Amino acid sequence: MSKIIMNFARILTIASILICTSITSTIAKEAPASFADLVDKLTPAVVNISSTQTIEGAENPFEGFFGEGAPEGSPFKDLPDMLEKFYGQKDPQGGQSPSKHKATSLGSGFIIDTDGYIVTNYHVIEKAEETVVTFSDGTTSKAKIIGRDSKTDLALLKVDTKKKLAALEWGDSDKARVGDWVISIGNPFGLGGSVTAGIISARARDINSGPFDDFIQTDAAINRGNSGGPLFDMDGKVVGVNAAIFSPSGGNVGIGFAIPASMAWPVIKQLKEEGRTHRGWLGVKIQTVTPDISESLGLKDESGALVLDITKDSPGAKAGLLPGDIILTFDGHEVQTMRKLPRMVADTKPGKKVPLEVLRKGEKKTLLVTITELKEEEEEKTKDASVRENKKDTAIAGTKKIYGVELASLDADLKKKFNVDSTLEGIVIVGVEKNSDAAEKGLKRGDVITAINQEPVKDLPKAFSSLEKAKEMNRKSVLLFVTRGDDSRFVALTVK
Repeated sequence: MSKIIMNFARILTIASILICTSITSTIAKEAPASFADLVDKLTPAVVNISSTQTIEGAENPFEGFFGEGAPEGSPFKDLPDMLEKFYGQKDPQGGQSPSKHKATSLGSGFIIDTDGYIVTNYHVIEKAEETVVTFSDGTTSKAKIIGRDSKTDLALLKVDTKKKLAALEWGDSDKARVGDWVISIGNPFGLGGSVTAGIISARARDINSGPFDDFIQTDAAINRGNSGGPLFDMDGKVVGVNAAIFSPSGGNVGIGFAIPASMAWPVIKQLKEEGRTHRGWLGVKIQTVTPDISESLGLKDESGALVLDITKDSPGAKAGLLPGDIILTFDGHEVQTMRKLPRMVADTKPGKKVPLEVLRKGEKKTLLVTITELKEEEEEKTKDASVRENKKDTAIAGTKKIYGVELASLDADLKKKFNVDSTLEGIVIVGVEKNSDAAEKGLKRGDVITAINQEPVKDLPKAFSSLEKAKEMNRKSVLLFVTRGDDSRFVALTVK
């Protein structure tokens, strides 16, 4: 009996060791002893790119030191006249400074098929008059720009060469995890064929470079000239296109950004097939659901995209979307954050009918929208939302103060005073207390409140009724829909 117990104990011990070993190998993989074999395989498909353009009106590096540009009292102010007196010309080159000169920008790229198609960044070849590709063996070839897309900072080139080309495969960037090893190969500072390694530091970074920011962040060294080069996973597949760095000094500080392959590949495919991109368009202006806004509406979390405005005759307008709706899902996919929605819409094929689940005044509704193609003239433009105030201020009658703001019913005189659209209805802010929550949220004199907690307000009695109602419901904040010039936004104002 004791032997049976001892054998059973041994089995349990061995099983425990195997389980622990399995867990350890799953949680922490050792760093590879060398990347050399992988680099040897990948390097032939990575290229250096140089683009040249003509710059008009080259600047004189001495301008501001000599002649009329020199400061009063400068000993060099009369130098051009002296040169003319003794040499018959105002400068040794006869005053013929070049009006044009060539500028060269350097970057990286990678071959995606043996026909000679090469991926790089848009900003590498943005104004290129001539683009030259240098291969890993030092040979060169002129490249033709097939297509470019400024919004994702991607471009597609093609070389015609008899040279046998190596090509890379796209990887699945959606499966790449924070902590995974990655390799970058590129042309930093013009030093071709440089290899660096690191890990994925973060996912879904928004660096305010464009409407579809969703960058992979890595600490693999990326410097100037790496732009357009590939970021590889440990299977040697491209999971990102290096595009930007964060650096106070201009050199690598361990924070680089790559466009994920899941975003890059569909764009490159369209550029290859048609030379341009086709993006879906919904026609709405949206805002992030902040914790304050979420609380003011009684929501469980901050997911979704809050609709601010809808373009007339747009797909969103035809589907019945309204300002104040929160878009929760798009085509069956959850809108986790506001930043996710523009990419979801852009990736949708024009003409497709898509279900939208929205939250409207506490109730969920499903709308059916037919996505159309985004046209250049339909793209959202930044508008001047400033409000001109009357500097010679006079007392305004009939105002009331609450929660750090002084309010008045919006009449014809106040519309004129604050330069408000004559058709707008609501109440106007005529004063904001310093250090109040309203001041911290950016509210200003001249802002017009058109709705409170998604209910329209046209006068002070209605406004105060809505504000008191929020307090009775034990809400910590109240949701205001504020218009300033041509801009509108939701503001969650703390109720005290």
